[in-house]
Amino acid sequence: MSLRSDIWCMAFVRRHNDLGNMCVVARRGDPIAGQIFIAVDHLDGTNSLYTPAPMLSRDEGAGLVFQRRFNHAEPAKIRERIEREVDFDPDLWVLSLDMRGEDPGIEVTRDKP
Repeated sequence: MSLRSDIWCMAFVRRHNDLGNMCVVARRGDPIAGQIFIAVDHLDGTNSLYTPAPMLSRDEGAGLVFQRRFNHAEPAKIRERIEREVDFDPDLWVLSLDMRGEDPGIEVTRDKP
């Protein structure tokens, strides 16, 4: 059984705010099973976007695992991608995180060689 989306999102936001990063829920989705996107503003004019990893790229028994969809891209590119996804999946959550570091503290799939 996996954790509800609303509980996971609230814990993520609180953890980052406690660490001194600015994190907010930019869009609320389905509280039980909404997909979660994390938009990271690196505070240098670039953004990254983390989206749920495909099931095939996750280890068996893994919890919520993300893939980095965009890395240090233009903010407009990230906004466009999120808008397209929301049109397709209105139950989507979007978390907005401002941080200078590279590690948002989530499990991220690694590209396989």
